[in-house]
Amino acid sequence: MERVFTPLECLLPTAVLRACADGGANRLYHITEGNRESFLPDYISGDFDSITSEVEEYYKVKIDMIVTLGGLGGRFDHVMASVETLFHANNITHTPVIVIQDFSLIYLLQPGKHKLHVTTGLESKWCGLIPVGNPCDNVTTTGLKWNLTNHVLKFGTLVSTSNTYDESGVVTIETDKPLLWTMGIKNKQNA
Repeated sequence: MERVFTPLECLLPTAVLRACADGGANRLYHITEGNRESFLPDYISGDFDSITSEVEEYYKVKIDMIVTLGGLGGRFDHVMASVETLFHANNITHTPVIVIQDFSLIYLLQPGKHKLHVTTGLESKWCGLIPVGNPCDNVTTTGLKWNLTNHVLKFGTLVSTSNTYDESGVVTIETDKPLLWTMGIKNKQNA
């Protein structure tokens, strides 16, 4: 008997972007049984009230980062809304959320130790650490040209902007409060 291919089997492998809403993730999970690894979505979006716990747990370990494109250009109040959204995202998902637009990337570091590998070749030269929402009373870094050792970062005192890397390829950051990491990324104009 000849095997019949579904449109999903024909179209999904050639898709540039694979995305589904939370309820659609349930359907994708069930119709790809036996071959789920070949049909992983790049993104699952929605309010996550429709996804089953079994499906959410399966995809949670397969999708390692949420990338948001846009939100860092144009009106300054919209830029700040994007930053505030990162604070909300931490209450919704444990999956890291980054925001990228043009040649900038932001990521909200939670309290604790972080290790960032900056050797992809896509990094441009600048980076910074911005205390947003609260002062950070104890920040220590390695891998930067101007490292911090138990420094206080807060508006009106010190904000780490226009820093760069020390060529080690790894940046470590330890912070006691949420701290915004920002870095330049190469695009066609600044490559």
